[in-house]
Amino acid sequence: MIRATLAEVLQPALRDGYAVAGVVCLGWEDTRAYVAAAEAEVAPLILQAGPGCRAHTPLPVLAAMFGHLADAARVPVVLHLDHGRSKAECAEAIACGFTSVMFDGSALPLQDNIRQTAAIARMAHQAGVSCEGEIGFVGYAGGAESALTDPADAARFAAETGVDAMAVAVGNVHLQQQVGGGLDEAALAAIATATGSRVPLVIHGGSGVPGDQRARLAATTPIAKFNIGTELRMAFGAALRRRINDGSAEFDRIALLSATHDPVMQLTQQILRQLGSSDRA
Repeated sequence: MIRATLAEVLQPALRDGYAVAGVVCLGWEDTRAYVAAAEAEVAPLILQAGPGCRAHTPLPVLAAMFGHLADAARVPVVLHLDHGRSKAECAEAIACGFTSVMFDGSALPLQDNIRQTAAIARMAHQAGVSCEGEIGFVGYAGGAESALTDPADAARFAAETGVDAMAVAVGNVHLQQQVGGGLDEAALAAIATATGSRVPLVIHGGSGVPGDQRARLAATTPIAKFNIGTELRMAFGAALRRRINDGSAEFDRIALLSATHDPVMQLTQQILRQLGSSDRA
């Protein structure tokens, strides 16, 4: 299958009322299971290399792995850099073959965030690559507090940066291991009104959003991408722990890690169906 850009999978989602999963990848085993799930569901998929993943595995290796899986897949697959911290990091990802980059300038003053994101979006578009930005600040469970997205700032950010997708803070939090109280739908509606619902919105920290709310908002709002990481990592860890503690003397890492494939694939399929992206590829 042709490697897809973020715009190529999110614009149909925005138009037709569903969302695409941005799955957080850490290695071969989970990434392969995600793609297998997307093929089983005939769903587009976004493979994401976040900062933790990049600290463990060099970006060129991730690009080659993602690209190999995307090229063999029967569905559109986006190769996405998540939470890029600089123009240089985004440029490296583009040079390696990523089809989408996210620049995270959310901790910057508004004008600096707009200026830097706009420059990276121009660079990406010149290379035929998509760009995601963030306005407001999505915090972390047990860490930095969120700063909700201001609708007027969101409208300005979307207009002045030219991003293909915009991550917003509306009650979502990174790294939640338990489902939280849900997104602030009034805040989300205000952002949608201010931006004219023209730019696909992205929810980082999607694992903490109740499943029924994810499904409903994917179908009825401009949210076209949910980032899902923690719940999938928890499924991977639980499956691996069961295999290690099963009483056998198995020591081969391939045999041990293979036990994670089916549980991760099955949970990913459930998420894809929940977001309405099955049979959309």
